[in-house]
Amino acid sequence: MSRFLLTTMPFTGHVAPMAAIARQLVDRGHNVRFYTGSRFRARVEATGARLVPWREAPDFDENDLPATFPRLVGKKGLQQLLVNMVDCFIQTAPAQVADLAAEWQREPWDALAADETSVGAVLFSLTRGTPWATVAVIPLNLPGPGGPPSGMGLSPGTNPLTRTRDAALRGLVPLVSRPLAGPLADAQRAVGLEPSGLTMDRMVFSRSLIAASGSPLLDYRRADRPAHLHFVGELASPPASHTLPPWWGDLDGRRVVLVTQGTQNIDPGDLIRPALDALADRDVIVVATTGVPGQDSFPFPVPPNARVAGFVPFADLLPRVELAITNGGWGGTIAMLGHGIPLIVAGGDLDKPEIAARVAWSGAGINLRTGTPTSAAIRAAVDRVLHESAFREAASRVGAELGSLGGASRAAELLERTR
Repeated sequence: MSRFLLTTMPFTGHVAPMAAIARQLVDRGHNVRFYTGSRFRARVEATGARLVPWREAPDFDENDLPATFPRLVGKKGLQQLLVNMVDCFIQTAPAQVADLAAEWQREPWDALAADETSVGAVLFSLTRGTPWATVAVIPLNLPGPGGPPSGMGLSPGTNPLTRTRDAALRGLVPLVSRPLAGPLADAQRAVGLEPSGLTMDRMVFSRSLIAASGSPLLDYRRADRPAHLHFVGELASPPASHTLPPWWGDLDGRRVVLVTQGTQNIDPGDLIRPALDALADRDVIVVATTGVPGQDSFPFPVPPNARVAGFVPFADLLPRVELAITNGGWGGTIAMLGHGIPLIVAGGDLDKPEIAARVAWSGAGINLRTGTPTSAAIRAAVDRVLHESAFREAASRVGAELGSLGGASRAAELLERTR
């Protein structure tokens, strides 16, 4: 038995995949602790791990970030991304280090694994000169000697002109990252480290092990990835028992379309409302999720062919779905593609434009290139995906690759080698 400490930022999309790994490690007989927000106590304890809650670090609510980080009020797009990175991810890092130091003092661990946004875990390891493993729970943002910087929604160049473009863009990363440089240096000084001068994307990834959710087909099949990177497919826990919505039987024998905006930036006017309008006259059943458990309605009337729930168990729903319309949350995207479902992606902010671009590159869906598409644009995309078999064939290829990579079991096996 070994002692593992897993840590993620307290967002559902980060906690859920790491929880799947925690369950696997517990099942293999290891002692597992999980450092994240207290709101995830039930999810963590259901894996058999012990929650180490944020204490010195501000224990925020992902559904109300401005309450803890007021500079986010009214921010969208690049401004939202930068403020989120500074206030939420970087400036909380010294307090995360304090929490981790207290837990280490109580009982050291044999191996530490952190998601790629847990700056505090990285700084803690650097203060002690100990290695850590990275579990990449969002699209792989690992810089390399080829391709454009991740996050720009650009596929790697394939000719001299586009490869030159990629190199020029890589050279601009320090300039674009300048708003993060000062806060990163301050965070390092606050825990007794000399500023490294590294950009955040070069600081947060382990030099010994990266277990990345996703697959090569969702990473442009890049050839410049290091040997210590291992794609592990979908990081999902075994399905738990859930009470199905009362309308569940309405799905029987019908063509089902899923519409979801995930759990972040869930204003239904951005995507769900125009999607419901686009499909209102179609012979389909549309399942739409609000992104908030227990909130089973929208603040507007929905068409007769729509069914709404705050939460729907994907394990039960996805085998019934023929097409999904999504804002491109990474965990949901992987889950849907894992079932061979072609996607229409409206990625508007944070990492979602990048995810939309990767899905389109794989051939498994359409990138609407906006987070607020019109009903007409959605309707046209639906017609293409339902009538052109190439999308479903590509989604099946991606799904087969995801399913071949071992998932949480493979990630746990890799982590066992680091102890």
